[in-house]
Amino acid sequence: MCDTCGCSITPANAHLVQARGKLERTSEGKASVEVLASLLHENDHQAAHNREHFDRHGVLALNLMSSPGSGKTSLLEATIDALGGEYSMAVIEGDLETENDAERIRARGVPAVQITTGQACHLDAHMVHDALHALELDGVDLLFIENVGNLVCPASFDLGHHANVALLSVTEGDDKPAKYPVMFRAADLVLLSKSDFLDVIDDFDPARAERHVRELANPAPVQALSVRRPDSLQAWFDWLRAAVAARRSGTAMAPRIQPDGAALHAG
Repeated sequence: MCDTCGCSITPANAHLVQARGKLERTSEGKASVEVLASLLHENDHQAAHNREHFDRHGVLALNLMSSPGSGKTSLLEATIDALGGEYSMAVIEGDLETENDAERIRARGVPAVQITTGQACHLDAHMVHDALHALELDGVDLLFIENVGNLVCPASFDLGHHANVALLSVTEGDDKPAKYPVMFRAADLVLLSKSDFLDVIDDFDPARAERHVRELANPAPVQALSVRRPDSLQAWFDWLRAAVAARRSGTAMAPRIQPDGAALHAG
């Protein structure tokens, strides 16, 4: 739970910040819900600035979201190895602590900026903006923003990116899109990662996972892949190539952002 996104407001305690609630107003006399809404508004303003910056430099920015341990960094490593000759890439890494993931990316010769969020459970547009000061975007084709491992809050914050990529490890269960609809409704692409484990587990059905995505009225592609099986990555690489081509032609998609998710979710 964090103070920056308002996820500390739940259906059980929302009455405290609503009309006549004990915490209706801050110590400065401002309406609590208004303050949280203002934070989201300022985030969106900064995100628009970030997107203009990316567009000016011709960069396609992708927001990678998932729970911890789904294989985001491993996928980036495999992507750098396979497409490094086609595209110039850079990475922004988000974690509560350590530079472990950024160091893995740098070891492959790709610039990476680590954002350590402390207690915040997601990246926001202001964090990304600060990280951009440490990146030279001229000549960069693809910027991957690896968000904090969390299936809830990251989907509710526009970072200025162009598309959301959600990873779901097959070890997590095929019902996760139904349990965490905000993230999977926001996804422009869903990747069923670590799919090599399907050889040894029998409680994950890729078709059922895709059905749950469709039940969210989301037509996004759903792809099963594993970094241990390079042939399974070709559909991901093709999606990236198509996204870069769309960006270069000026038809890049806008991300799906769930505005009802963060500060006002329980209002």
